[in-house]
Amino acid sequence: MFLLTPVLVAVVCILVVWVFKNADRNLEKKKEEAQVQPWVDEDLKDSTEDLQVEEDAEEWQEAEESVEHIPFSHTRYPEQEMKMRSQEFYELLNKRRSVRFISSEHVPMEVIDNVIKAAGTAPSGAHTEPWTFVVVKDPDMKHKIREIIEEEEEINYMKRMGKRWVTDLKKLRTNWIKEYLDTAPVLILIFKQVHGFAANGKKKVHYYNEISVSIACGLLLAALQNAGLVTVTTTPLNCGPRLRVLLGRPSHEKLLVLLPVGYPSRDATVPDLKRKTLDQIMIEKDKDKDRVETKPVHKDVKERKTRYQALGSLAIISTFSFSGGLEKGKAYILVIRTQEIAHEKIKCIKLLDSTAAVGNCPFFTELSTHPCELQSMFSI
Repeated sequence: MFLLTPVLVAVVCILVVWVFKNADRNLEKKKEEAQVQPWVDEDLKDSTEDLQVEEDAEEWQEAEESVEHIPFSHTRYPEQEMKMRSQEFYELLNKRRSVRFISSEHVPMEVIDNVIKAAGTAPSGAHTEPWTFVVVKDPDMKHKIREIIEEEEEINYMKRMGKRWVTDLKKLRTNWIKEYLDTAPVLILIFKQVHGFAANGKKKVHYYNEISVSIACGLLLAALQNAGLVTVTTTPLNCGPRLRVLLGRPSHEKLLVLLPVGYPSRDATVPDLKRKTLDQIMIEKDKDKDRVETKPVHKDVKERKTRYQALGSLAIISTFSFSGGLEKGKAYILVIRTQEIAHEKIKCIKLLDSTAAVGNCPFFTELSTHPCELQSMFSI
C-alpha cells in the first residue's frame, strides 16, 4: 500500500496539470474566437421581442380600432416624363458619397428643417413613426459628442471590432479620429424609439422600430443629396447611452445613426470605389419563365428524374457533386419530390465545398427515410 502512494500522487499531479493546461487552451481559443467575431452594440438591439412579453398589461395602451380613410390623390406622369425623372433622380443619387472632410461653412436651418421633414414621411410599422432627430449646432456640445465618440471608437478599433473589420476599413483610411464632428456645422443624431407613450401615459408598442427608422435615414440621405449637402453615416459602437444622457433623451430611445452635415471642404477626397451594376443587384421575374429565373446548373440535371435514397442530410447534393455541375460558394435552389410527401419541396442551399453542401438541414433530415426524386436544380 505504502509503495503505491508515490505513484498515486504522481498520477494525481499529472491529471491536475493536464486539466489546467486544457483550461488554458480553451481560454485561449475563446479569446481568439472573440477577436474574430465583431463586437455587437447591445444598446442597439431591437426590443420588439421584449415588448411582446408584457409583464403588466395595464402599462400598455391598446391600438385604435379604426382610422378614417380619405380619398387618395396622385400625380401620374406621362411615360416619357417618368423615364426622364427617374433617370435624373438616379444620376443625382449616384453622385452621393460618404464625405469625411466637411467645411465649417454655415448651413441654413430651413434646409435642415426641410430634409428632416422629408425623412419624417417614411413609412413605419402601424404608423408609429418611432424616430427622433436631434439637431446639434452648438460648438461646445459638438465637441463633447466628439470626445465621447473618439474615446469609445479607440476601444472599438483596438478591441471590439476584430481584426477583419479593422482590415476591411483600412482601404477607406478611417480611424477613431472624427474631426468632422467639430468642423461640420450641423450634427443630426437619429434615435429609434423602442416604444412610445399614449396621451394617458400608457406605453405604445413600436413595431419594427429599427427597420422603420432605417428607412427614414435612407430618405434623409437622399434629401441631403438633393439639397446639395454631404454627410457620412456614423454608427459609433457603445456610445449610445452616454450620448443619450448628454442630449437629455429618455431611456426608451436608442441612438441608431449620427450624420455630420455640411458642404465638402475644398480639399475633400473620397475613395475611388465602384458601385455594383444593375444586373448584379436586380433579378427580373417573368411570368413566362420558370419559377426561378436562372440558368440550370447542368443541362441534363433538370431533365433527369432519377430516384435517390437520401442517406443522411448530404446524400442528395453529394450525389451530384461528382459530375462537376456544382460550384463551391454558389447558392442553389432544389425542387425535390418524395413518395411520402405528396408535394414539391423548394429549398435554397449554399455549397460550402466541392463535395458537401447542406450540413444538418432539417429539410434533408426529414427526407432521410423516404425515396426522393430531384425534379430540378438551379443556380442563383
